[in-house]
Amino acid sequence: MIRDLIIKNRSCRRFHEEVDIKLDSLRELIDLARLSASARNAQPLKYILSCEPQRNSLIFPHLTLAAYLKDWSGPGEGERPAAYIIILGDTGISRFLAYDAGIAAQSILLGATEKSLGGCIVASIDREELRKALDISSRYEILLVLALGKPKEKVVIETVGPSGDTKYWRDNEGVHHVPKRPLDDIIIA
Repeated sequence: MIRDLIIKNRSCRRFHEEVDIKLDSLRELIDLARLSASARNAQPLKYILSCEPQRNSLIFPHLTLAAYLKDWSGPGEGERPAAYIIILGDTGISRFLAYDAGIAAQSILLGATEKSLGGCIVASIDREELRKALDISSRYEILLVLALGKPKEKVVIETVGPSGDTKYWRDNEGVHHVPKRPLDDIIIA
């Protein structure tokens, strides 16, 4: 059921880094994005795939995976993503890119969840340094990076408390809590 898949698809920031993700699996996930909706059907997205430790090490330093967790600088050795998908917008095709990137990212992560993988959509990127590290042409706008791997953390959904604070947090046991507004609070009419 799609609802169960969406609930299971939580942003994961700690992984079993030693569990490989094969290039064929990444290609299958990109195929889901390829088949997804695209504004004006322009299909301006391109992808860089990385599942090799050496290339992954060029990507990781340019990402911030959990801005709300002020006392955590990101996953350490052994807990980093095993793979990345960098979503690029081909500005030679279209400048209307943001919606396509969101749709593609969600399609990819739902597919990853179905494969018992976890992931995180990363928008906090040092784009210029990542561009230099991977020699990405200026024709391509770096939109998002998807960090992927076998989850090494538990993520739970809970109802937003009386304060209305929606910031995610971790408890003393490392469980990642994600507050969600109640359904009746987000439906206006």
